[in-house]
Amino acid sequence: MAEFMIQFLICNIFISIIIGIFLLVKYLLKNSLTNRMNYNLWYLLLGLLTFPFLPVQPIRFLQVFAWFGNFRNASSSPIGSVIHETVSPGQSVAANWMNDFSISVSRKTPSAIGLILFILWAAGIFIMILLIVKSLRRFHNIKNSALPLQNPAVRRLYYECMDEMHIKKTIPIYSTAFLKSPLIAGFWKPCIYMPIHLISDYNADSIKYMLMHELGHYKYKDALANYFMNIIGVLYWFHPLVWYSLKEMKNDREIACDTSVLKLLNENAYEDYGNALINLAEKMSLTPFPFTTGISGNMKQMQKRILNIANYHPVSFRKTLHSAAIYGIIAFLLLATAPFLSTQASENNRCCFDETNRNVTYIDLNDVFDGYNGSFALYDATEDSWQIYNKEYATARISPASTFKLYSALLGLESGFITPEQSMIPWNGQNYIYDQWNADQTLESAMQNSVTWYFQALDRQAGLPAIKQYIGEIDYGNQFIEGDTASYWVNSSLKISPVEQIEMLKKLYYNHFGFAPENIKAVKDSIRLSSTHAGTLSGKTGTEKVNEKNISGWFIGYVEKGSHTYFFATNIQSGKPASGPLAAKLTFSILSDLELWDTYPE
Repeated sequence: MAEFMIQFLICNIFISIIIGIFLLVKYLLKNSLTNRMNYNLWYLLLGLLTFPFLPVQPIRFLQVFAWFGNFRNASSSPIGSVIHETVSPGQSVAANWMNDFSISVSRKTPSAIGLILFILWAAGIFIMILLIVKSLRRFHNIKNSALPLQNPAVRRLYYECMDEMHIKKTIPIYSTAFLKSPLIAGFWKPCIYMPIHLISDYNADSIKYMLMHELGHYKYKDALANYFMNIIGVLYWFHPLVWYSLKEMKNDREIACDTSVLKLLNENAYEDYGNALINLAEKMSLTPFPFTTGISGNMKQMQKRILNIANYHPVSFRKTLHSAAIYGIIAFLLLATAPFLSTQASENNRCCFDETNRNVTYIDLNDVFDGYNGSFALYDATEDSWQIYNKEYATARISPASTFKLYSALLGLESGFITPEQSMIPWNGQNYIYDQWNADQTLESAMQNSVTWYFQALDRQAGLPAIKQYIGEIDYGNQFIEGDTASYWVNSSLKISPVEQIEMLKKLYYNHFGFAPENIKAVKDSIRLSSTHAGTLSGKTGTEKVNEKNISGWFIGYVEKGSHTYFFATNIQSGKPASGPLAAKLTFSILSDLELWDTYPE
């Protein structure tokens, strides 16, 4: 939730800008839109305000304000600045595949600020809910004290209004001494409540206009809008522009409802309707109840409504079409801003794993994982069957860390930057913390020692546009790339889940990419760890290291055993160190229990 609040805060910056532009557009086009369409525009804004809470990733438009995305990811400057480039003399690290050499990324942790913001936001929501509950209780007491309307003249008028407005649904009407203004409440079971003092001062025309107004709210389902408005008001209790927008929406709702009544009246009755509204203004008050609609309003609102009535003319068919066209354009433009309001816009955090046509078995490995959060997934290609531990983590996308080096190498091979016969890249002369990095590298040595600079050099030659196209073509993870060629896959924007890791390994193994067979073979050869009479093991570890702490460990690969090929992916995460080598050891324990691989490669 702390991370969500940081993202939500950023979203509210965009919301303020969008509301400002929205209000300006409404002001400029107020004479070009019908009153009903002017009110309907607010529904678009309400819908837009729900986007920060939707657990989906909308289509990303142009990468405007990309630095906001970088802030979301909370990454530091380019990765080159965080690789330890100095090393004390004589420092050495053993050179075998289990070392899983990795680099540390500096990441600012906004969790404390986010947590404080979340507590304040939640406290405000709690207070708003208490106020709503208090108002609902007051209204509930009024409902309990209300009596079915007994006045025969008013009841007759009421049924005439329902016939005139072509409303077939039975809507009960009550009288009460505890309201100053008539109102309608309820969506599934709507009821109208009339103040006794207005019935006592019986005026047929005034009563008729009030009843038509309340029935107009029912006809256009304004009660449903009320629910959305109150929910948005609670969620955005802190945002003055949202509250101003909700107030203006209520004003436009009453004007639209007035207009719907005027459409049913003769031209000679327009003035009477306006006079009735003026005469009733002193007797009415603002309703303090949520989820209700009424004819009431403050004096400023009443002035706007009277002016609308005074200037009312029936709308031509041409203006109706013109208004609808403008509405469509505004709707499209608002939809285009939606990606900037989604807290999921920077990444799609979970993959879709459809079990409908899959043979999936869920297994219990709690004892093996012992203290680690994470998952294990195994796919038997021959039997077309899955075994998965912890589906929640198996479908959650995280940084691929060094496991992405398989696909970085494949891009380099397909682009011709290296070939299976000539894959050497000269050392750049910088001193790294790992002795094995301080030398010329081939694909095999770079993969064995997880030499990050080797694969960054390949990516730099390819360039970010080509990488983005490549990531899309092979359908890798969330396909989301921000930053530069040195950072997008190192604890940054590109993310993938364990089940997707297996899907990618299957594509690589069977060359579903349609790439050159010799290039596929070169990558497969570079990750081969052990070959025995029992079979062949291939794999790659990966460690996500942030602020000098190992926070996530990967081990992905496959076992070729007889006529079967088993693809596996293990990921571990925890408050305690979680690295690639640890994930590998855990994986071998599982593979041994499943009698798939017993020998520990050295």
